[in-house]
Order: sequence, then C-alpha cells, then structure tokens
Amino acid sequence: MHPDRFRYSAANCSIARTLAVVGEKWTLLILREAFYGLRRFEEFQSALGCARNLLAARLKTLVAHGLLERIAYQSEGGRTRHEYRLTDKGRDLFPAVVALMQWGDRWEADEAGPPVHVVHRVCGEPVRAQLTCAAGHDHLTARDTEAVPGPGALTVA
Repeated sequence: MHPDRFRYSAANCSIARTLAVVGEKWTLLILREAFYGLRRFEEFQSALGCARNLLAARLKTLVAHGLLERIAYQSEGGRTRHEYRLTDKGRDLFPAVVALMQWGDRWEADEAGPPVHVVHRVCGEPVRAQLTCAAGHDHLTARDTEAVPGPGALTVA
C-alpha cells in the first residue's frame, strides 16, 4: 500500500465512475456482443435473452455515455430502424472485457473448459490481456505495482 493512501479520497475514483456506466451485468454482455459484431436490437435481444425494456434502457445508457452510437438504416421497402456501433470510447473497453473473460476462463469455466476463444485474425493465436509498464516490463501483477496519487487526486480534509 502506498504510504499516502489515506491522505487521498476515493470520491474521485475512475473505477467507481466506470462501474456507474458499465458495471451492470447486461451492459457488459451487450458490449461483449457488440465486440462479436452484433449491431441491431433484435440481434442483441436474441443473443442475450434479456427483457426488451431492459435492453432498450441499457443501449440508451451506452449511447448517452458515448460507448455506442445509434445509426439509422433502412432495409429496402422497410421502415427506418437503428443499429448500434461501437465508438472509439467503446472499443477502448475491449482489453477490459478480454481480461474479465480470461479471469472467468481460469476461475469460473465449467469442466469442459472455456466456451469461447478470442484469437488474432491474422495468425490465429489466442489473444490475452496483460499489464505492461511504459518501460516495456510485462506480465505485471498487483504485487509488481503500486497506486500513487495522480493529478486528479483529492486530498482528505
């Protein structure tokens, strides 16, 4: 633990703010499906099986926070509908989703093993999320790191 930890407030926590946007089960599952390439409401609903009103609310939240954008499309002879595409902000969550999947594959998968493998399209090798530092040291764990106050740290009065 950093010796100054209790001099700074957790009120300005990036993890808490992130969880306020994506910390709900269905939200992360919608993002998972978007990473798999789904874009349309009916596709999400079919893949996830969640209630339509809940799906609509979660999609609205992801759009409001800029992780998905809502784009109009129209099939020939059909009415205008919308699809949901990942934004740069949404795509930046991919490593976090892969890291959660890796953890689940290691600790929560059933005896048959992981249900999905994420592989590199070019070479076919498995993809993994891992921590590295700016100097190039990799495979870092919590024991290799420490949290130090950043420019947005708020001191405790």
